[in-house]
Amino acid sequence: MDHTVYIIIPTLAALIAAYFSTPFFRILAVKLRILDLPNRRKIHKRATPLLGGLGVFSGLVAGVIINWQNLNFLLPVFYGAIIIVILGFIDDTRGLSARVRLFIELSLVLVISLMGIRVTFMPDTWWGNISEIIITMFWVVGVTNAYNYLDGLDGLAAGSAVVNLFCFAAILYGSAQYALAAFVLSLMSGCLGFLPYNFRKAKIFLGDTGSTLIGFLLAYIGIIGYWASDNVVKISIPILILGVPIFDMIFTTIMRIKEAKVKTFIEWLKYGGKDHFHHYLVDLGLSPIGAVLFIYFITFSLGISAIMVSNDRASEAFMSFAQAGIIFGIIAVLIVIGKKRRTGWNSN
Repeated sequence: MDHTVYIIIPTLAALIAAYFSTPFFRILAVKLRILDLPNRRKIHKRATPLLGGLGVFSGLVAGVIINWQNLNFLLPVFYGAIIIVILGFIDDTRGLSARVRLFIELSLVLVISLMGIRVTFMPDTWWGNISEIIITMFWVVGVTNAYNYLDGLDGLAAGSAVVNLFCFAAILYGSAQYALAAFVLSLMSGCLGFLPYNFRKAKIFLGDTGSTLIGFLLAYIGIIGYWASDNVVKISIPILILGVPIFDMIFTTIMRIKEAKVKTFIEWLKYGGKDHFHHYLVDLGLSPIGAVLFIYFITFSLGISAIMVSNDRASEAFMSFAQAGIIFGIIAVLIVIGKKRRTGWNSN
């Protein structure tokens, strides 16, 4: 099979399937009353249908079916994604406790890890293998939930995923990993096909079905792809590409602990509030669409760094990490200063 079939046909099929299936899932969500209702912890002002994630998943499935015979190495992750979609659908329709969701996610990652799909940079010993499984569980569950929390403004999660996946695909294509590149582009096209219905005055939301699916697959793409022979470079590329949701999770956690909003991990999982990166950007004066575009640019900037690092050595990877740290450090300082000024104004 030539590269055209590998790349272009699955990509177009995913785009078409997602674009035309999303309105159907919107109608279904309205009829079944699967809606995200506004409250004081959310920005949107009207009840909005969920299940947009099923549109993204439809696009992915269309791309995968075309390339099925070339994706045997991805089947455990794909089957895991189906379970994540089912889990998200139940959460969107009936609600799931944070404990149950966390237990299922950890169990799923453990099973996939035991099947051989996990991080591979530790010594090949019993303790090295156990360490890899534990690191994989933290990485996948962390990124999955980080992307879930990123889904707070119209077009933010799906659009950011498009940028993330494009950067992954550029590296994969450049290193002749065509089958995985086709899978990545199928997911990217699924997000693109959904995005017109979600960008500004959203007609439908991803829901947990979509945001956790995207986070889960992005985490595993970072594990499965061959990024470099040097371990530092290999680790740096997915971290740089996924820098925004990682920063959001770390910064939000620090602020919640500092302000005594959460005391345990389960409380942290359950806590919902307008205290994420994108919320702070809106509080600083950006419009919601301005905040979304700002995050797109930051995401693409980090993605460019990751693409350049893929051809470099560990020293360049460390410098890229330092650059990303400076960027996020500046943003964090501005957020904290803005928060203090706003609190001061409100108290006067």
